[in-house]
Amino acid sequence: MRDWPLWTLRGPALVYWLVIDGFAVSAAVLLTVLGHAPRTEDLPRFIVLVLTAALVVIGTSVVGALRVEPQRSPWAVHVSYLLAGVFALPGNLLVVLMLGPALHGALSPRHRPHHWFFTTSATVLATMAARTVIGWSEPRTDLFAMVAAGATLLVVRALIVAIGLRLRNPAARPEQVVGQMLDVTVGVVAVCLGGLMAMAMTDDPLRVLLAAPPLLLLESAAQLPQWQRSAQRDAKTGLANSMHWDRLARDALDRARNRKSAAALLLLDLDHFKRVNDRVGHLAGDAALAAVGRLLLGSVRHGELVGRFGGEEFVVLLPDTTPGEAEQTAQRVRAGVAQLRVPTTATDGRDHELSGLTVSIGVATSPRYGYVLPDLMVAADSALLAAKSSGRNLVTVA
Repeated sequence: MRDWPLWTLRGPALVYWLVIDGFAVSAAVLLTVLGHAPRTEDLPRFIVLVLTAALVVIGTSVVGALRVEPQRSPWAVHVSYLLAGVFALPGNLLVVLMLGPALHGALSPRHRPHHWFFTTSATVLATMAARTVIGWSEPRTDLFAMVAAGATLLVVRALIVAIGLRLRNPAARPEQVVGQMLDVTVGVVAVCLGGLMAMAMTDDPLRVLLAAPPLLLLESAAQLPQWQRSAQRDAKTGLANSMHWDRLARDALDRARNRKSAAALLLLDLDHFKRVNDRVGHLAGDAALAAVGRLLLGSVRHGELVGRFGGEEFVVLLPDTTPGEAEQTAQRVRAGVAQLRVPTTATDGRDHELSGLTVSIGVATSPRYGYVLPDLMVAADSALLAAKSSGRNLVTVA
């Protein structure tokens, strides 16, 4: 148990995640014990709903495994059939239906099982909140009730997860906490489809099977934000990769030019980084890169762009920043890197604390070199070379 990834969470996040998990499990057990026995007409609805969801979730999982794709999260499909169950099933069968996300996660190998359990708990609590909105004994099924229940499920789930992610990483970017607009759009489509499934079950439960093809499309659409983030982010550090950073930086420089505000660019290179890989191992090197990435994200303001340029090089664009402010930021980063203590594992398998990292930084500013990104990059690179040749662990302003 000491080796569980759960214990790597920050204290406030650990407490919050455990409280949410415990509350979800307790509420589900309580509802099962206190719920009334299902009626005869409830069982066909439950069976068809489970069958439809299973066909979609298991089918997409099998196809993903055959294609050797990254692990997928069918959260949108879960939201759809759970919302349908909110309207069409009694409380105890709804609890059984909520075991679907839990069972899917348990049968799939998870690198971070505590994360899956937390998001599943959030989904369970959001589903119960949605049912509370329309009533437990005689749920309302009018249009207003459907809109209210769908909105409740989405908002409560998003809020619980967002608080947990913010506590886990206070320096996380907004899109890492609340998702992108495409995530919101997929969620809205999911609850609309869930409402339509509930309406279809009113007259003939078998009609729900017609929802399988739209659910398949929804599951694929729900992966788009994840694929987009994967294409834009560096796998080792989570920072913007060079291509994505370049696009964002050019746009930011254009805005700075239009506002006639100063901007600055920092180009950073870890000193003697090859020694880390050679002496401690490449896993230690990867841990050091990730630690520097987190330090950079925590050292910049909102709107400032951090990216991994390649190898052991990082790049930061600072809009609305004077040359003096840029140098102060660079010095703060340099001092922060020197104080890093990175827990890792050496090549012999023993725990190792990596320390003594230093970084050289070249700074270029728009008042001197303009707002063209290649010009700033060339100037910052020249300043970086000067810092390297002057002894390293230095900041040089071009």
